Amino acid sequence: MSTSLNTLAPSLPLDMIIFGGAGDLSIRKLLPALYMAHLHGNLPPSTRIIAVGRHAYEGAGYIDFVQQQSQPFIDAKNFESKAWQEFLQMLDYVCLDATDPDGYAALARVSRQGVERAFYLATAPSLFTSICDNLASCGLIDSASRVVLEKPLGHDLASAQEINIAVGRHFSESQIYRIDHYLGKETVQNLMVLRFGNGILEPLWRAPNIVSVQITVAESVGVGSRAGFYNETGAMRDMVQNHILQLLCIIAMEPPVSLDPDAVRDEKLKVLRSLRRMTLGDIARDTVRGQYVGGAVNGESAKGYLNELDVPAGSSTETFVALRTYVDAWRWANVPFFIRTGKRMQKRLSQIVIEFANPPFSIFPDAPRTRANRLVIQLQPEESIQLQLMAKQPGSGMHMLPVNLNLDLESAFSQRRAEAYERLLIDVVRGRLTHFMRRDELEAAWSWVDPILEGWQELGERPHNYAAGSWGPDASAALLARQGFEWIE
Repeated sequence: MSTSLNTLAPSLPLDMIIFGGAGDLSIRKLLPALYMAHLHGNLPPSTRIIAVGRHAYEGAGYIDFVQQQSQPFIDAKNFESKAWQEFLQMLDYVCLDATDPDGYAALARVSRQGVERAFYLATAPSLFTSICDNLASCGLIDSASRVVLEKPLGHDLASAQEINIAVGRHFSESQIYRIDHYLGKETVQNLMVLRFGNGILEPLWRAPNIVSVQITVAESVGVGSRAGFYNETGAMRDMVQNHILQLLCIIAMEPPVSLDPDAVRDEKLKVLRSLRRMTLGDIARDTVRGQYVGGAVNGESAKGYLNELDVPAGSSTETFVALRTYVDAWRWANVPFFIRTGKRMQKRLSQIVIEFANPPFSIFPDAPRTRANRLVIQLQPEESIQLQLMAKQPGSGMHMLPVNLNLDLESAFSQRRAEAYERLLIDVVRGRLTHFMRRDELEAAWSWVDPILEGWQELGERPHNYAAGSWGPDASAALLARQGFEWIE
């Protein structure tokens, strides 16, 4: 990686150029995150944010739009009028069609000379090639430029490779930031410290001390206005291929030799390459596809997926996936990794559960079967780490009850904890690649996912129905019950 990308901050002023700058992601996440970075002094002096889109705003129309639409996504306790006005003065807007080379001359006129540029492609991946080609043709890319690629990065391995080749014609690998906002979450980054900074855990972090791992990413919302996109994507591509496999990698990886980006990503790549490939029989036995039907979520009526706007009649797209897989490595021999994700589930919950083995022999014959010790790492809605232990209930006898040791990250540290997009955008500004996917990681993930998608198509089975507001199809619980486990909720 070049020296300029290793510095703590750009040596020159920065132009942050956001394609899709008036889109939903920019308004809800990127602009609020950049405001927070400005508020806390994490943007270089003279930073400018240039939004690019197809809508023709007149005069201060874009600024007014941001005032109305983006400000509500900033927590009131973090809003400071003076800082907000300063932030608005950083904004500029260029109207262009990303596929039209002629429009890029206007962008070249607005972007300053002698600055470092970061391009954030918050657009459909189908536009990545055109954008990069056109940026290069008008001389906006140089050796210090960076490009951020928003997911989904491809529909399968072949399309992901096409994107990588197209972007790689103009940017070196050390200039490409494939973003996954889960890797910006405080608790996910804390996993590295939890695993490799505590001598008490590392000797236990392996088979046979660990008997199972669960990863749950549950959403209570439906597809909403994203039905057109989601119907072509499904839960496997939308969540498993990226977010969940990245979590699995951090749980299962070996200690890297350092925190150098490539050292960390080398170890994650080994995990992806060690994931057991599924045969058609494995897919039929160890995966569950689901699709939500009408029900109730948080006490309110919720319609089924097939009744959502823009969902084709009879669609077989999965809104839920559960599966069992294995990491074929000495550390994880015969330890099942259970994965579950879905929309319209009982509540919003993202968590990792590490289940440890029971003692080999119990000296408490009158007590019920000892409950396993579990390490529960919750990512949302709140971020926390909880260790579940057994303790004696007060009173006579030796009756045991589970108790929890809690690390509440919010109260444990006085420092403000940045949101995921803010943290990752600061990493882009400072040239830190550790929490972004490398090309070979992305392609290894697709290499594992593609055969499952193809197997589902070959099997030709419709997804199991599950009621909105439930924890998914019954087949999901049965997947764990066959090995004597249950989902922890």
